[in-house]
Amino acid sequence: MAWTWRFESADGTEVEPAVRPEEFTTQGDAESWIGETWRDLLEGGAQQVSLYEDDTKIYGPMPLNAES
Repeated sequence: MAWTWRFESADGTEVEPAVRPEEFTTQGDAESWIGETWRDLLEGGAQQVSLYEDDTKIYGPMPLNAES
């Protein structure tokens, strides 16, 4: 299993992340990474993210801006 993030603008268009993620082996690792890098991602243009396990969306889109 591989856990990955999809990075999007506010309208759902996929964007390149400011911080390049790895492919995570656990959901917890993926969530820890987003918790550490969300500010850099937001500043780089990503406004929301979705978490995938292989090709299955687990949740999202989740706004990176706490005010959203």
